[in-house]
Amino acid sequence: MPADRMPLRARLAMSTSQLANKHGVYLGRRSTRIHVAVYRRSRGTLGGHLPGCPAAPILLLEHVGAKSGAKRTSPLMYHEEGDVVAVVASKAGQPKNPAWFHNLRANPDAAIQIGSEVRAVRARVASHEERERLWPKFEAFYPGYEFFQRHAEGRKIPIVILEPREERGHAAP
Repeated sequence: MPADRMPLRARLAMSTSQLANKHGVYLGRRSTRIHVAVYRRSRGTLGGHLPGCPAAPILLLEHVGAKSGAKRTSPLMYHEEGDVVAVVASKAGQPKNPAWFHNLRANPDAAIQIGSEVRAVRARVASHEERERLWPKFEAFYPGYEFFQRHAEGRKIPIVILEPREERGHAAP
């Protein structure tokens, strides 16, 4: 969907993110804690999509810190094909990949929550071919990804594939 055809709330959310990004302010850490709490409490009813843009679904990614070993949770937009889920490591177009991306590279076993469902997953970086096929799908539901790629200072924003894994006791990482 072109940005000019998005609902006003969605355009406002995207514009706020882009304005902050142009000034080097990444809003992710400041809003994550509240978003995660609301998402969990409502089982994804609230916080389950980008405000004003129901075509941009959000999941919670539970992962383990690469250095700290601490459990972390990141709300991310996603694309689902069958039982495979893809997420974009955009960090709103900042020049470096997000911490969760580095965490998954070090500890690929993770969990996702989509609505009330929790799934055990194993992460891997999408191949070049997979990224080329998936990137337009992300841009279609959130045109801000095109802005993020332009402003990523030469960083080719990776896509991460989250594939199902067998649960061993508990779905959390």
